[in-house]
Amino acid sequence: MIQPVRPNSLAFPPILVRHGVAALAVILLLGARAPASAQTPASERATDTLSAAQGGVAVKPAARDDEIRARLLRVLQATGWFTAPEVRVQEGVVFLTGEAESDELRTWAGNLAGKTEGVVAVVNRIEVPTPSAWDFSSGQSALANVWHDTVRAIPVFLLGLLILTLSAVLAWLAARRTRAFFHNRVPAKLLRGVLAWGMGTLVFLTGTYVVLRVAGLTQLALTLVGGTGLLGLAVGIAFRDITENFLASIFLSVQRPFETGDLVEVAGMTGYVQQLNVRTTVMMTLDGNLVQIPNATIYKSALMNFTANPNRRESFVVGIGYDDSIDEAQEVAREVLANHPAVLNDPEPWVLASELGKATVNLTIYFWLDGHQHSWLKVRSSVIRLIKGAFQERGISMPDEAREVIFPHGVPVTMLGESQAIGNERSNAGVPGAQQRDPSSAANSAAVATKAEGGLGSEKGELQEQARQAKPLAETENLLDPSSVTKARN
Repeated sequence: MIQPVRPNSLAFPPILVRHGVAALAVILLLGARAPASAQTPASERATDTLSAAQGGVAVKPAARDDEIRARLLRVLQATGWFTAPEVRVQEGVVFLTGEAESDELRTWAGNLAGKTEGVVAVVNRIEVPTPSAWDFSSGQSALANVWHDTVRAIPVFLLGLLILTLSAVLAWLAARRTRAFFHNRVPAKLLRGVLAWGMGTLVFLTGTYVVLRVAGLTQLALTLVGGTGLLGLAVGIAFRDITENFLASIFLSVQRPFETGDLVEVAGMTGYVQQLNVRTTVMMTLDGNLVQIPNATIYKSALMNFTANPNRRESFVVGIGYDDSIDEAQEVAREVLANHPAVLNDPEPWVLASELGKATVNLTIYFWLDGHQHSWLKVRSSVIRLIKGAFQERGISMPDEAREVIFPHGVPVTMLGESQAIGNERSNAGVPGAQQRDPSSAANSAAVATKAEGGLGSEKGELQEQARQAKPLAETENLLDPSSVTKARN
């Protein structure tokens, strides 16, 4: 028969007894050390670190204190990181003393003791000595590390240099092959250069990316690849005008609205095109001035090419009196145009009555000429001169516009004698604009071209010679060079 056990008021459960003994031992040890630490300077107390081991405290420790001490001391001495390491173990509490080179080693020793089997707590008193102000050991160590890193980086540097060299060579070959590939496929010389440059740049950037990856700078490599597009965008915004002119030069070289030597009118300027470069178009005006117009302005403006079609139509207005026959005046002007050597018969010239003015009937005269062979300014001057002479010979008047003159006090009239009237008629004989005509002047007016007009030929050759003497033309590359697939118009 099982007898009930009576509770004893003076007896405690065994587990509480064992825990109490261990806790009392820790308290006694800490209390015994408290007076000493109170007398220790603040700098030394800062080196003491108390930490408890992970997990619970074993009631029956598997390892004895002397075994724990011997094991930890052998480990600390084996590392060689500590100076005069000492280990003392009492009731599972480990006391570490000595010197370490850094706080990381000091912390490592405390963690090592805390993970040792049978350790209840760790008191880490390992000191880290403060180096002297004149201690250059850390600097020497840093220099040594830099030297070792440099030596270790030499193979990577040589490999990267080799890859960059190969990338540059491959980029040059890629650009050359690209230019040769598009030589007969893309007529624009500038566009071929841009495509070749872009291919070479892509190959070189690929090599640079590989070098950065080999050097372990992966993030920098990705930043370089991503920043290339951002850099291009930023450059395009910062140099908007330059970029705009450059792109316009590409479009103009591809579309070719004009060639070298063409007579064009654009942006209020008329002249012969000399060259198209990456920024401007150079023209020689009819006044002999060398003008550079930005390509963006030319691309966005209305352009008239007088050389694209050699035939050009000119016109001018002449007024005849109301008493004169319009049919007769038209026939006289038509005969002059038909007999003129510079006026084309196909398309045929026109003489049209265009307006009834205040004092004249206005005739508009249209005619065509070959702009490659003749100057439109000279031919126009010749036609006006010949038609005026023909009208005068046929008695067709060309009066001025009527003007109203008011005399507020009336017009005084004086009767002249016969002798005075005869004298006035003789004096009027030398007045310009009198009805008398000089036969020699009539003969000169019938000439197709006078010395004053300098002939009817085009002045293109003279302007081209002046343009060749201009220095800016020799300093830039002409994108309209006839050697780039298409030839300039004659």
